[in-house]
Amino acid sequence: MLKGKNILIGLTGGIAAYKIPQLIRDLKKSGASVKIVMTDAAKEFVTPLTLSTVSGNEVVMGNFPQSDSNVLSAGTWHIDLAQWAHVMLIAPATANTIAKLAHGYADNAVTTLALAMRAPVVVSPSMDVDMWQRTQTQNNITSLRELGYIILPPEEGELASGLVGQGRLPDLPKIQNAVEEILQFAHQDFRGKKILITAGPTREAIDPVRYIGNRSSGKMGFALATAAAHRGAEVKLITGHVQIQTPKNVHRIDVENAQQMYNAVMKHKKGTDAIIMAAAVADFTPINSFSKKVKKEELDNDTLLLKLKKTKDILHSLGEGKKEGVLVGFSLETHNDIHNAMEKLKRKKLDLIILNNPKKKGAAFDSDTNIVTIISKNGKIEKLKKMPKYDVANEILNRVSKLLK
Repeated sequence: MLKGKNILIGLTGGIAAYKIPQLIRDLKKSGASVKIVMTDAAKEFVTPLTLSTVSGNEVVMGNFPQSDSNVLSAGTWHIDLAQWAHVMLIAPATANTIAKLAHGYADNAVTTLALAMRAPVVVSPSMDVDMWQRTQTQNNITSLRELGYIILPPEEGELASGLVGQGRLPDLPKIQNAVEEILQFAHQDFRGKKILITAGPTREAIDPVRYIGNRSSGKMGFALATAAAHRGAEVKLITGHVQIQTPKNVHRIDVENAQQMYNAVMKHKKGTDAIIMAAAVADFTPINSFSKKVKKEELDNDTLLLKLKKTKDILHSLGEGKKEGVLVGFSLETHNDIHNAMEKLKRKKLDLIILNNPKKKGAAFDSDTNIVTIISKNGKIEKLKKMPKYDVANEILNRVSKLLK
């Protein structure tokens, strides 16, 4: 998997930086080419000369690196390296660097490269347990996941401070294995393909203040968009109201209600190679919404009666009109799950349906993980283990890729 691959490693100022020269040697033995960028703080733990010697390449430091060998273009070194790399690994990633990445800083070679990258960026945090558990750090980690960075969580064990807890850099073979797995998904099998993805909930207005909604966070749909973009797809993401930042290289279209989502999907479906409907679209909407906020004091018998009508079935419409391409739907079920999902797959003429049950631990609303069953139109049923939603997304895309071929 690593033979012929270009790996860019970003070192920051953590004690675990002393382990990285051995990782570089291991990656090179596996056939990879490795280049290094580092922060000034990282030089306190390992020298540029050591890294240059083991990698066989010049080490980049600072936003204005000096190159005697003309390896780097004077003004566009970050673009040159970003286009060269198949993957960037930031290890160890300190709390400071994680905070900078989460907020878009580009004040050193590592953060500048991370912002310039189109290929996947893997962040491997390493710090003391209290720093790792701090609310600010965890919020920043969540932001990075939402932005499309891949997080390799630190392990538990004895730390440099003498404390015991989560914060250790994973063992080097685990880091290498993670890089190999990510490169499996970074082989650009969707290059030239147009993918339309929906995500998040819809809001059906009762009055200017209140609405009928659901508990979807949109994380699964955004993970699909992120993974598809990493694999080279041209991605359009139609989303309801969510608190998630737009993934890199993804065209985002925001909608409010089921009718707007229907209109947007119908407008943008033309020319797509695959449509993945991960949104939680409302099944019902008020027949009439109130033009002013409804006051409790104005109600008769303290009762508000709402008359609802069915919303347009987007999946059914897509299935009926489908002539080519791949159509994927989601089925959230709390009982008779396999039976209900298979009926939905047949009724709506889907190629794949992704089944999940929010009652299962690790698959609840707003979770960063999911537990899904993938059902194909030929009747094949694949139950996957609990995994991060980005990994679930790649499992789904693996099947879409095969169908497109």
